[in-house]
Amino acid sequence: MIRFLDILSFLLELSYSVVFFLMIHTFLPLRKNRLVRILAFFACSTLSAVIIYSNDLANLLGALLGISAYIVVFHCGHWARKMTAILVFYPALIAVNYLMQDIGSRCFFSTTGAPNPSAGWTKELYLISTAIHTLSLLLRLLFWILSLRILQKYLRHITSNLTVKMWLMMDALMLAPFIAIFTIIYSMPENPLIVYPICGASIFSSFGCIYLASYICDSVQTAYYAQELEMKQAYYRDRTSDEERVRSVYHDMKNHLLVLERQTSSKETAQMLETLQQEVEMYENYAHTGNDILDIILKEKTELARKKQIDFSITADLDGINFIEPLDISTIFGNSLDNAIEASEKLPEGQGAILVKAVRVQNFLSILIENNCEENSPSVSRRTTKKDDFLHGFGISNMKNAAAKYKGQLITKCENGKFTLKILIPIP
Repeated sequence: MIRFLDILSFLLELSYSVVFFLMIHTFLPLRKNRLVRILAFFACSTLSAVIIYSNDLANLLGALLGISAYIVVFHCGHWARKMTAILVFYPALIAVNYLMQDIGSRCFFSTTGAPNPSAGWTKELYLISTAIHTLSLLLRLLFWILSLRILQKYLRHITSNLTVKMWLMMDALMLAPFIAIFTIIYSMPENPLIVYPICGASIFSSFGCIYLASYICDSVQTAYYAQELEMKQAYYRDRTSDEERVRSVYHDMKNHLLVLERQTSSKETAQMLETLQQEVEMYENYAHTGNDILDIILKEKTELARKKQIDFSITADLDGINFIEPLDISTIFGNSLDNAIEASEKLPEGQGAILVKAVRVQNFLSILIENNCEENSPSVSRRTTKKDDFLHGFGISNMKNAAAKYKGQLITKCENGKFTLKILIPIP
């Protein structure tokens, strides 16, 4: 019977490792190498089976270092999101493992009166101990299965749309349960009525952070789509008004040409031609890229560049390329063009120039954005030139995250008075 329970315990441990591995994997993607994934599973199995006792500083620190190293080595993602994963799963893992171990131990010794240590135990006591241990493993497995089923949709819903500041805010919230679970187990009071509620609160807070991240993602998406709808409505209103104005200009074009033919003063002719050019200029600002969101962004940035007397050249064709989410289109083009316009403003009048290219090259979407910049411009490795380093400077980082979301790469270069940003994204 003990042999059977040992085998059952092993299967329960293995199943628990699989569930815990899937939970972390769903929150934070694994690296793509197959060998790395296999090693990741065995490493996660070892971590998930850690046994935590009262005042057990060695295992508390060992588990912390182990799960930190595991997430850094085997998972990909921004460092702030990895920190969130550590602060979410470490307290939950420690609390659940400790509770199952401690409750099972208390139940065994209180019901059997067996001596501790196990010297002199009878076969019956070993059987009872093994049975309670197996039951505790079963309860732990059921807990994690239930947690995975409840949180799976939230884990999958969390996208890379959250900024570094948002992840850091959640990390700050998670410090409380992280410190609480570590402190309460390390300086363990004898009364379990104090310990168990704190363990439960740590688990609840850890999983609540996952829901909070999902909720923030929903809020960001909702706010963005509302803004997107408003932008589209304004865009189409402006476009309809401009097209009506242009049709009116073309309607009177014949009359204008007849007048020009009769003009003898070159100054008057030049003035009339300039007036005609200004009337159709706004209509020419519309880019037709095959992507409505990109059209809106380019229209806005073109008008802004024209007002600041910055030369703006666009060659973009995203027709049929619809796998990139609107929020990521806005992140990539909005941030890069804002940076380009800001750099061009620092140049003497007439030297500002921005080039935008976004085309399909074989099975890749190639995005190139170039702009003139100052010769002594700060290195692109600097996050920001603004004084408020905390609130600014995440543009390049967010663009890298958006490109990485589609397995793409972003490269920046600044030399000879020209800043170049290149993004290459494979087309599914």
